[in-house]
Amino acid sequence: MRQIFLDTETTGFNANLAQNPDRMVEIGCVEMVNRKLTGNNLHIYVNPERDSDEGALRVHGLTTEFLSDKPKFATIARQLLDFVADAEIIIHNAPFDISFLDAELARAGHQPFRKYVASVTDTLVLAKEMFPGKRNSLDALCDRLEVDNSGRTLHGALLDAELLADVYINMTRGQDALLMDVDAPSEGGVKAAKIDLRGWVLPVLAANAQELASHEEILAQIDKSSGGKTVWRKAA
Repeated sequence: MRQIFLDTETTGFNANLAQNPDRMVEIGCVEMVNRKLTGNNLHIYVNPERDSDEGALRVHGLTTEFLSDKPKFATIARQLLDFVADAEIIIHNAPFDISFLDAELARAGHQPFRKYVASVTDTLVLAKEMFPGKRNSLDALCDRLEVDNSGRTLHGALLDAELLADVYINMTRGQDALLMDVDAPSEGGVKAAKIDLRGWVLPVLAANAQELASHEEILAQIDKSSGGKTVWRKAA
């Protein structure tokens, strides 16, 4: 499976303004094949043909002067599309980056971004499912999953894509356990067959009356200790 971790930096936060819309200034793509980073990455600075907002400039530090001699998006669009073609694209807060990609592609006479790729996965959505109620920014996930981001003083598209790859590998590490791939010889030199456990259907055991009563008693104790502020009691 070929996966591409993608991040962008932009002049601001709105790609769809009627006048002087914000533009893309940097694209970073990191390739992973079969859960192994290949080192085959793509990193492009783009001339946005406008200044960055002060807030965005504080984030990425890419000045108008630095970007003035960089290629315009229309000239690098095909290079980008060829690189991501038919891959699963993994983005943190995908709607933001996709909105900019779609706007830039439309200006260059191309179809929307999703037309060129196999799928788009949003790690922000995954993180909210895994860590509900917690901060799920890329920095927060790096801290929670012990991914070293000490070198990140400014946001950069390639660096952020690399960090996202490490975060994603940590978030999905348990998926490897579902597939026992032991084609390589074991210590005894014996090869075992590959067994895919994902097709197994596990039985669901319902709680009996005694277990339900014990569970209800524990819930009542928790509700009492919280002064009647437990969420499930209010929902009921």
